[in-house]
Amino acid sequence: MCQSVPCEVVEVQGQWAQVEAHGHNHRVYLGLLKDVNTGDYLLVHGDMAINKIDKDEAETVLRLTCA
Repeated sequence: MCQSVPCEVVEVQGQWAQVEAHGHNHRVYLGLLKDVNTGDYLLVHGDMAINKIDKDEAETVLRLTCA
């Protein structure tokens, strides 16, 4: 099963961003999205950001997956 993970954007570097989730940082490609800013929450699959989500939704998903 494939799963996307909500991550918070820590830094934007052109078409790439540093994101954080579950205490881990990694780099993801932003080519599918527009107007991504520090503090945004993204759904990430592999090394690709696939959608923006709001903070409440991200926190709910993270809370459920970390339980």
